[in-house]
Amino acid sequence: MAFLPDEYPRVWTLTAPAPFADEVSCQCQAPHEKLTIAQARLGTPVDRPVRVYADGIFDLFHSGHARALMQAKTLFPNSYLLVGVCSDNLTHKFKGFTVMNEAERYEALRHCRYVDEVIRDAPWTLTPEFLEKHKIDFVAHDDIPYSSAGSDDVYKHIKEAGMFVPTQRTEGISTSDIITRIVRDYDVYARRNLQRGYTAKELNVSFINEKKYRFQNQVDKMKEKVKTVEERSKEFVNRVEEKSHDLIQKWEEKSREFIGNFLELFGPDGAWKQMFQERSSRMLQALSPKQSPVSSPTRSRSPSRSPSPTFSWLPIKSSPPSSPKAASASISSLSEGDEDEK
Repeated sequence: MAFLPDEYPRVWTLTAPAPFADEVSCQCQAPHEKLTIAQARLGTPVDRPVRVYADGIFDLFHSGHARALMQAKTLFPNSYLLVGVCSDNLTHKFKGFTVMNEAERYEALRHCRYVDEVIRDAPWTLTPEFLEKHKIDFVAHDDIPYSSAGSDDVYKHIKEAGMFVPTQRTEGISTSDIITRIVRDYDVYARRNLQRGYTAKELNVSFINEKKYRFQNQVDKMKEKVKTVEERSKEFVNRVEEKSHDLIQKWEEKSREFIGNFLELFGPDGAWKQMFQERSSRMLQALSPKQSPVSSPTRSRSPSRSPSPTFSWLPIKSSPPSSPKAASASISSLSEGDEDEK
């Protein structure tokens, strides 16, 4: 048996499981004097922790159990929490069957951070010999009278001795509530474990119920597939709607742009009309002939020159030349006159 004083550091329970009482020895260095609750709350004695005891079945260990142990641990400034766990024989005799066996329940308590020491096979009713053996100063439990083993309250004598310190129960969570949930939804959990590989024999399920549960599992799988397909279809439809909306917006924008460009080109004041008018005027100018001037400009005569002699084109009677010499002389005179005119 290992020696472990009750003053061992608290860090022990935070880095390793709490030890069992039958594996350690409690040897207090100071005399174990009886304390009052008022003294314990003041932090006395200074040379040792206050030893607080809490017991129970702790089947399906849950948060309600942990909160009760936390309250017991924090009742006094300096405390050492011992937790007694009843065996299967006592529990089945006085309370009923458990889901977890005693070994599992012992281990669950060892790994609770508030527990300093676990006492296996704890008594159903506390005796003075048990209290003296483990040097217990106070007993922590909820204040509701616990009738069992032919007694109206198994903690009555502890309360009368001034060693009882009450804790509060956690509403909404208990071992009985958890078992009730499982029994109420038995079919759901049976089907769940069949899916996970447990056999009908292990679950104590009849052949007919096994086939029924497996058929229901297949139906659920089909429902899940249909649900998945519906969700994917909805996602696809939503995507198509989003893309259609985007396409419609783009088409409207392009339509407005096309109509604006068309009006800009072919509208009443469009560029196409102006260009057509310009080209039409150019073609008309190219096709229409140029008009000739009405009168020719008159020559300006030099003032130094004398006006040209006027000739009378009236017929003049002249006698024919009498001889060839005379004819040549008249022709020469005419030519001289023309030169002078020039």
